[in-house]
Amino acid sequence: MSTRSNKNQFTYFITGGGTGGHIYPAIAVADALKAEQDTEKIFYIGNSKNPEKQIAENAGYQFLSVDITGMPRKISFKLFQWGVKLIFATIHACFYISKYKPDLVFGTGGYVSAPALFAAILTRTPFVIHDCDAVPGIVSKTAAPYAKSVSLAFENSKKFVKSGSVHCNGNPIRKEFLELNKQDARKKLGIEDKLTVVVTGGSQGAKRINSALINSLENIFSKYDVQILHQTGKKNFDDVAEELKKVYPEYKNNKNYILKPYFDDMYVPLVASDIAVSRSGSLSLSEICISGLASILIPYPHAAADHQRKNAKEMESQGASLYLEDADCTPENLCRLLELLIGNTRELIRLQNNAKKLAKPEATENIIKQIKTALNG
Repeated sequence: MSTRSNKNQFTYFITGGGTGGHIYPAIAVADALKAEQDTEKIFYIGNSKNPEKQIAENAGYQFLSVDITGMPRKISFKLFQWGVKLIFATIHACFYISKYKPDLVFGTGGYVSAPALFAAILTRTPFVIHDCDAVPGIVSKTAAPYAKSVSLAFENSKKFVKSGSVHCNGNPIRKEFLELNKQDARKKLGIEDKLTVVVTGGSQGAKRINSALINSLENIFSKYDVQILHQTGKKNFDDVAEELKKVYPEYKNNKNYILKPYFDDMYVPLVASDIAVSRSGSLSLSEICISGLASILIPYPHAAADHQRKNAKEMESQGASLYLEDADCTPENLCRLLELLIGNTRELIRLQNNAKKLAKPEATENIIKQIKTALNG
């Protein structure tokens, strides 16, 4: 549908949101496209009530909002209401396409990308999909047959999508992961140059991981000279601080323990660390591998299609992480696994080296090549 005023310059719509797992790969691709000489404009489509609005605008992209939420998983009146909302959001996205005339739409899957991708189908605007998860979501699987090209994070994901052009690239990673070294990352955080553990339940946080960690702190710090960077998630921070006052009141005076609700630039604590305790969303794993971290993975048990457990099991099978079920994430078990890595340099290095082997630093570059091919196809 696009009619370029300058045939040598391209306008792109980038879409994806809801969680960091959809947003940051989209931003990584947007940043790479922005660096291309033939890029004229880039617009980001998402829900203004979600984190993608602030993240996209902070990165310098004009934000176009669509009103869409996650699809109810059960047949009900709410599902019907959601369907109506999707229709109106898709019409809204069609209006954006008519107004700004993008040459291509790039989406990272998930419900937020549905209106823009479906609008691209209706207006015959070329689009490319990247799906981050071991099991692609409903939106990606629905739109894939109409896409110019499909990018996937996992080789095993190919069996779930129908497309004549499927590529396994890994997840696009922000260039900062490749540009920052460990020593400079530690200087940015104002911490010492010694063994460091980052603990995160993702951008939303994880109550079980938070509780297991804070009830392990006294034991860990009494035995080992380590630093712990703890991201609680914004909604969990106050509860964690209250529990810490009861179980480890010395935390405020411990310079080796940094407690934050959220790290705005998550690449800094990841690059600064040696060990990660984390959920196992696909993007988190890509960032762990590119940072060369040994990891203890605790999959979110209610993830769609159980993809986090599958992701974590794959990492474990590759000798790149230790695995812990959410239900088994007790202070005793978490402490035991942390000690296995902190107190065993050989095991620590083995997991770190295996994680590095799984990293795909060229993912973003390869996706850009797919986009360029789609433009010329």
